[in-house]
Amino acid sequence: MIMNRVVALLALVVVLYSCNNDDGGATIEPAKPLAEILVDDEAEIQEYLKTHYYNYEEFQSPTEDFDYKIDVMEIGEGDTDKIPLIDQMTPIEVDVPSSHYFIDGPETTVTHTLYFLEVREGVGDALSVADSAFVRYSGNLIDGTIFDDGSVDDPVWFDLASLQAPATSTFSGTPARGFSEGASLLKGGAPAVINEDGTYSVDDYGIGMFIFPSGLGYYNLTSGVIPAYTPLIFKLDMLATKQTDHDSDGTPSIEEDTNNDGYLFNDDADEDGTPDYLDSDSN
Repeated sequence: MIMNRVVALLALVVVLYSCNNDDGGATIEPAKPLAEILVDDEAEIQEYLKTHYYNYEEFQSPTEDFDYKIDVMEIGEGDTDKIPLIDQMTPIEVDVPSSHYFIDGPETTVTHTLYFLEVREGVGDALSVADSAFVRYSGNLIDGTIFDDGSVDDPVWFDLASLQAPATSTFSGTPARGFSEGASLLKGGAPAVINEDGTYSVDDYGIGMFIFPSGLGYYNLTSGVIPAYTPLIFKLDMLATKQTDHDSDGTPSIEEDTNNDGYLFNDDADEDGTPDYLDSDSN
């Protein structure tokens, strides 16, 4: 994997906007109850996992020119020997509060399941949902529609913490908590090697894929080719990681998740409306 030296050295944090929105804007309809939508999302995900497999045999015995890319295919009538995704993915439970999407009525918390496929763990540093990740990724819907493949060849930095922000909060324009949760399960690659042409190479980086319901994605937000209430699929190469201290108070951002629930936006010790990890007055 080759990355441009200038890009590799930039500590640029990119807030996820995982769809190319051709109409210049996004629309948000009033949010439906989380539990109601989750039933349909989970049924759709389960059907996909049972009827699809990935090119695991190529990863097990890679040829010299293998590109180490995940390729998902539908199990055909003659593919009785193929192992379906449902038997290879790990379920990860994530609690989602109704306030995340400003749903009317009493506060409720609904447990959502993210399905994670670790193709290669990576040999570098691990990271948390509060850290930054240098990744190549692509995103598609269950029907195969690609909504983002802009970084397949050009890696980008992501601030995973900002992706947890509520749908209409001032901290993030587009929510994708599932991306943050899934990315945090991989490790980075080996230390970068400088090539003769000034580029960098990274070997043994983490490779994975994750699928999650709309409650961990865009939920009631419609944008580009992504309809409201749509499960999302991401393939990811975790090239490098960086621990963050967003408010520069000397405490890593993940340590300001004081209730240890992995969600940074419900920790506000001084109740000033700013999450602790962004508030240097609250440590």
